[in-house]
Amino acid sequence: MEITKKTAEELRLTAEEFELIKQKLGRTPNFNELCAFSGMWSEHCSYKNSIKWLKTLPREGGRMLVKAGEENAGLMDIGNGLGVVFKIESHNHPSAIEPFQGAATGVGGIHRDIFTMGARPIAALNSLRFGNLDEDKTQHLLAGVVHGIGHYGNCFGVATVGGEIYFDECYHSNPLVNAMSVGIVKVGETVSATAKGIGNPVMYVGSATGKDGIGGASFASANITEESVQDLPAVQVGDPFQEKKLLEACLEVIQTGAIVGMQDMGAAGIICSTAEMSAKGEAGMHIDLEKVPTRQKNLKAWELLLSESQERMLMVVEKGREEEVKKIFDKWDLPVAVIGKVTDDGLLNFYLNGELEASLPAYELVLGGGAPQYEREFSKPEYLAEINKFNPSSIPVPEDLKEVAEKIIQLPSIASKKWIFHQYDSMVGTNNTSTNAPSDAAVVLIKGTSKALAVTTDCNSRYVFADPYKGTMMAVSEAARNIVCSGGQPLGVTNCLNFGNPYNTEVYYQFVNAIKGMGEACTKFNTPVTGGNVSFYNQNPDGPVFPTPTIGMVGLLENIENKMTLDFKESGDVIYLLGQSNDDINSSQYLNKLQGVKFSPAPSFDLEEEFLLQQKLAELISKKIVESAHDVSEGGLFVTLCESGFNRELGFAIETKATIRKDAYLFGEGQSRVVVTVKADSIEAFENTIEELPHERIGIVTGGEILVDEEFWENIDWWKEKYDNAIKNYLAKEESSAALVSI
Repeated sequence: MEITKKTAEELRLTAEEFELIKQKLGRTPNFNELCAFSGMWSEHCSYKNSIKWLKTLPREGGRMLVKAGEENAGLMDIGNGLGVVFKIESHNHPSAIEPFQGAATGVGGIHRDIFTMGARPIAALNSLRFGNLDEDKTQHLLAGVVHGIGHYGNCFGVATVGGEIYFDECYHSNPLVNAMSVGIVKVGETVSATAKGIGNPVMYVGSATGKDGIGGASFASANITEESVQDLPAVQVGDPFQEKKLLEACLEVIQTGAIVGMQDMGAAGIICSTAEMSAKGEAGMHIDLEKVPTRQKNLKAWELLLSESQERMLMVVEKGREEEVKKIFDKWDLPVAVIGKVTDDGLLNFYLNGELEASLPAYELVLGGGAPQYEREFSKPEYLAEINKFNPSSIPVPEDLKEVAEKIIQLPSIASKKWIFHQYDSMVGTNNTSTNAPSDAAVVLIKGTSKALAVTTDCNSRYVFADPYKGTMMAVSEAARNIVCSGGQPLGVTNCLNFGNPYNTEVYYQFVNAIKGMGEACTKFNTPVTGGNVSFYNQNPDGPVFPTPTIGMVGLLENIENKMTLDFKESGDVIYLLGQSNDDINSSQYLNKLQGVKFSPAPSFDLEEEFLLQQKLAELISKKIVESAHDVSEGGLFVTLCESGFNRELGFAIETKATIRKDAYLFGEGQSRVVVTVKADSIEAFENTIEELPHERIGIVTGGEILVDEEFWENIDWWKEKYDNAIKNYLAKEESSAALVSI
């Protein structure tokens, strides 16, 4: 067939990129080669509209053992000869079209990024965004995504230990499904995604290749439209039991020392893994595509190159040790085949039944190599002028604050996610310590040591919408605060940057300023960005989603005995609020969901105040001066106090502050605040430790009753029933959702 500019545009390449490809090859590409460039130069693989800004993030320092972007995931030193490997990625577009498989394969893909480096995954987290929960479409997407995450994770055998879920109308057609995996590896036993050694065999291991997922990388690099359902073949199909076998086989074969390099076949499939491994090793490959194990006959060359069938790995093995490797994969009943060899010319030569189907320079295909890099124009969004017009005095303080509190605690973004997380196995592996002793971050044991990891995912996208720069600093700060509240020291960040179309100048403004805010906050907390994922084109005909730069953060507890929980311990303990109370209802759930205000500034925040708060809180916890710690976030102080009381069914009696409007005091979401409890005999030590930090004594823990300014607001179990059952009740409102609830 004749290859023209129109052919390139049909494959989602621009006319300029088509000319650049011809220039790099010195000729017009054939169809197979153009398909390869389409996958590799897609936004999903090349980061062509983001890489220049990503390079400004702090990418070295702290306990990092590899530079950001060098490997499939971040790697940091945690002592005892061990490293923690972690990464977060998106699977948004597939989940919008086929929520079960979209979410399931997102979980499978992120775990492969961890064990392809030689680490054993020990914990999974997620960050999810959906539209209004009372809509049938949202209920369908929620049920499918949750079932997919639970099915894959439970069958694969890695505990889902934490996450977050928000509901907002901007995610109606374009949900966000971000999955994070955390693993442990012995330092020095990691495997690199590289091809080296002329003549070394290239081996394919794992599931056979089919037509599922073809063009998935390009599909993820375009807006969601009414026609997107026609791209259903671009959604992969997962098999968690096959992945479990692949995990064990890969970890076993690594121990033989026969593996030179290994990479999972993720986005863009075989073309991606061969190109990236070759470019990194400054090598090439000769690949015989007919040797690829397949589950369908007569697959064409471009289909074999671009298929994103799941549970597959590409390995470069020391020459002469092929049979040793094959025996291990045969034992695990997994397909294994030598499909080629490493060459020294930098070219990827793909043959099918002896015919040369594509000849491509590996370097020219990859991110950091010949893939294009753009810096898009950006302009300040017009809606920010509307945000700055907001005057809080236009909102009268409600007379019945208890009624307001009752509504807030049942909002889907605030209420208990029990209906969701009960579908996940949180205890497999017996590492999770947070099931009966909840803390702000999930705390996971590192077996064989006295250490533990604190892990969390955080981002309030409404704050980022209101102020991309400050809102992203808040996301990083909340992640660090959750780890410190749990007794840990923040180590590093992986991010999942979910934004709209980068060609929209207002969207790109959000992206650029989010990166700037993230960089400043990560530098302050000494939490380098180890890697992550950019997901653009989260946009539908109604417009882009809120800018959502999800922060996945890992922290370390040097001793598990230093773990701090969020729950009140005993009646009579004194309740303190660390940080500055203020007259702030901006961008709160209260203002948006109950008062109907869509445009207001981000809540008050100061990075230096946040840093001081975290330092002092860490000191209080290490000296065992406080009994509990729980940060103030969505829903404000009242929700924080209730959540602190639920686990042991303890209540609280508090006094509001006369100088602050009561709705702001109880439901405002001003940042850098933590509720702690202190025993009476520790108050002097407590006060001496935090004298330079703003704080106030706000009340005491009770046996169950809740009093606000001496007014009785029911008992804690009354609030717990509403909090625990809100989402289930939401889903039960519509008869059509009854089947979904039972999944």
